[in-house]
Amino acid sequence: MINNFPWLTTIIFLPLAGSFLALFFARRPMFCRWTSLWVSLADLFLVAWLFTSNLQRHSWSTGKWLLAEDHPWIESLGIRYSLGLDGISLMLIFLTTFLTVLCILVSWKEINAKVGTFHFFLLFLETSIMGVFLATDLFLFYLFWEIQIIPMFFLIGIWGHEERVYATVKFILFTLAGSLFMLIALTGLYLIHGAKTSLYTFSLYQLIQTPLGFSTELWLYGAFLLAFAIKIPIFPVHTWLPDAHTQAPTAGSVILAGLLLKTGAYALLRFGFPLFPVAARFSVPLLLALGLIGLFYAAWIALAQKDLKRLVAYSSVGHMGIVVIGIAVWNTMTLSGATLQMINHGLTTSALFILVGMLDERVHTREIANFGGFWKKMPGFSAFFLFFAMASLGLPGLNNFVGEFLVLVGTIKTWPLVTWFGFAGLVLTVIYILTVVQKTVFEETRNEKFREQPLADITVREVLILAPLALAVLFIGLHPQPVLDLFEGPVGVLIGFLK
Repeated sequence: MINNFPWLTTIIFLPLAGSFLALFFARRPMFCRWTSLWVSLADLFLVAWLFTSNLQRHSWSTGKWLLAEDHPWIESLGIRYSLGLDGISLMLIFLTTFLTVLCILVSWKEINAKVGTFHFFLLFLETSIMGVFLATDLFLFYLFWEIQIIPMFFLIGIWGHEERVYATVKFILFTLAGSLFMLIALTGLYLIHGAKTSLYTFSLYQLIQTPLGFSTELWLYGAFLLAFAIKIPIFPVHTWLPDAHTQAPTAGSVILAGLLLKTGAYALLRFGFPLFPVAARFSVPLLLALGLIGLFYAAWIALAQKDLKRLVAYSSVGHMGIVVIGIAVWNTMTLSGATLQMINHGLTTSALFILVGMLDERVHTREIANFGGFWKKMPGFSAFFLFFAMASLGLPGLNNFVGEFLVLVGTIKTWPLVTWFGFAGLVLTVIYILTVVQKTVFEETRNEKFREQPLADITVREVLILAPLALAVLFIGLHPQPVLDLFEGPVGVLIGFLK
């Protein structure tokens, strides 16, 4: 459907407008906070309104774009301003706007220096992420993909912790290297399509039909895959992630885990496999192996972590390994499960990072050895921590269980060995999460200084941040069908590309 009003453009660029407003009034911190909050809430409500009122009359099962915009941009090069919204991208932009609101609330007291500039980069980052989820012209997609790097560079580099410069440089080097290869491959695909069809274009619909030899397709796909693998991240190009998470402010960690990693998985789903179906099939054993290695490796390394935030960071590598497996198997059940797991991971891991940030504000340390006895000192905080930890390990009735179950059950017919190894990896996940829960919530700390330190329990503002996340986790865990219905049509279309 082509809608006359540019809803998608409004959703993308409303945060950018708010970011410039925050930058203009940078000397008034409270004004910047409130302005950013109202702008992000307006964007969230706009997405919610589109879902509840404007889109409900359309069938999710058709697989067609629910909203689309297409305008000429740089016509001499075949570049168009093309956006498309289906059930998958709708849930991802819903997640983006939702988490951005929470990031602003989380940063209310944590960020006290250069408040206006901080909110400028935060809202700027929201615009770039939503552009990735909505772009259907590959040049426009690449533009938003690259722009993501800029605000994240400053969010970690200025407001991060002690080793923020090292973490920022590592993040930039990894992501730029992958993006450079993707740009070369994208240019090559554009030129090959133009030479064979006399139509030079960056349109996803046209480039999908480009006739390619196997070796050419394999090289082009490999370059795209490298860029997406770094962002997901897939083992062994994941090493930038723990450092970036550990050094980032709480809002930076939430954006990284909840949204930036999803841009890599979404790009593999939306662009990588459909553009290069033959090469994608050829890469399936490799992706399955790397997904499993990431799952086991993350669990093993997480057991050895002393920093709670770093432990949560490594858990992201394992959870995204399940997403990679779901995409690689490429059937209706695993794609639905992988897409749902992207949403689930965004909710649960973001909540855990927020809780770690709240804890850091109170005790000014993230060392697990200093924690303990929180159930007695902070029962409200401990209840939320226990709830999201159980969701992260895949407790039935909570959200992660549904996504993991769909991926592994959908895998068992074609790759039974992968399924059994996947279940074994999830057992290791249960072990390290239960271990950290025992050490922090129930077991008394051995550090006398921290044992006697009084701690304030969770505040009203913090409850307002965590309660919506908890409700979303519970809703998806108990009644995932409405979300899965959103994915039915788009997944059917994606399956058709590799038949």
